[in-house]
Amino acid sequence: MKIFLMNIIPNKILRSLINRTSTGFCLILFFLLSGAHSIAQENSYTLKTVVIDAGHGGKDPGALGKVSREKDIVLNISLKLGGYIKKYFPNVKVIYTRKTDVFIPLNRRSEIANQNKADLFISIHANANNNSRIRGTETYTLGLHKTKENLEVAMKENAVIEYEEDYSTKYEGFDPKNPASYIIFNMMQGVNRDKSISLAELTEHQFKTRVGRHSRGVREAGFWVLKQVSMPSILVEVGFVSNPTEEKYLKTKKGQDYLASAIFRAFREYKNKIEKSSVMLAVEDSVEVQNDESNLAISTESKEVTKKGQILEYCVQLKSSTKKIPVTSRVFKNIDGIKERKIDGIYKYTVGSTKDFNTIVKLQQQVRKKIKDCFVVAFYNGKRISLSKAKELQKT
Repeated sequence: MKIFLMNIIPNKILRSLINRTSTGFCLILFFLLSGAHSIAQENSYTLKTVVIDAGHGGKDPGALGKVSREKDIVLNISLKLGGYIKKYFPNVKVIYTRKTDVFIPLNRRSEIANQNKADLFISIHANANNNSRIRGTETYTLGLHKTKENLEVAMKENAVIEYEEDYSTKYEGFDPKNPASYIIFNMMQGVNRDKSISLAELTEHQFKTRVGRHSRGVREAGFWVLKQVSMPSILVEVGFVSNPTEEKYLKTKKGQDYLASAIFRAFREYKNKIEKSSVMLAVEDSVEVQNDESNLAISTESKEVTKKGQILEYCVQLKSSTKKIPVTSRVFKNIDGIKERKIDGIYKYTVGSTKDFNTIVKLQQQVRKKIKDCFVVAFYNGKRISLSKAKELQKT
């Protein structure tokens, strides 16, 4: 019984409950917590689908080394990565943008991710530079380039659209060789930014500490393929084919295995991290809703906190961003009543406002059909507070 409780509820709640030792109470507690656990599993977020994008392909060879082509190296790594995910997470659906040496238009790659409602998008590439001494891995998230070097990498990867007919019309007049075209990425920066950066950091950490590669760090730049996807996403540069030593490593089966396993471990840690956070939040919410002052009687009545004119409200947070996101943006499609809040320089976008926690949970379930990683937040007098604090305020 105790082990069961320790597995599903936070320690601070467990300690307060374990002090009550009545046999009858324990039986009631067991069934209530079992129900809470079921509710938590229903409401928690699960990463179900990942899209793996092997860059370039077909008539587009990508970066060229002395004896290798980017398109071949990244395809091998992508297939190995997908194989690891399928082996260790059979319930996760793995979708490839390409599994063979074929050319896939840039916009089609993002369409595949969006149409399959993926939870994660990983694009794999290899780099090149005129300076053959430059080496190392880089992992990019979407953003406005902060250095000339980052812009050059984005330009090179975006240039794939020139293999497509009438690309200027298809890509809304975007010119991959014109730096002025990249200002559009400033508007998109921040959407899914936190989760993307988290995965990027985990990936570079694995490259450096587990595979022993030289890590050039996490960077931001304007990659069209990342701009178009509606989920957390990264673009991984696994090394420089222009560096003779690194090219040799990238061509080997062992090197490709190690790089794929590094990305897999980052994926695994990212998945566990966001799912654990989601489950624990849902469990805590479910337990606290049931564990009120009347010996765990479930109450459906919420109290509006009006002490000194202050009001407690629950909302569903949809997105956060360092830049404003128009409420008419496609990321909020078919969601009405969105409220923009600026907190510590970060724009938060929420929907709903209620004093009843159960009501907001039901709203969250509806919203998750459109935005999978939305979550419940609480505000007191307009300021963000923890859900635990909100429950305490309701009891006062």
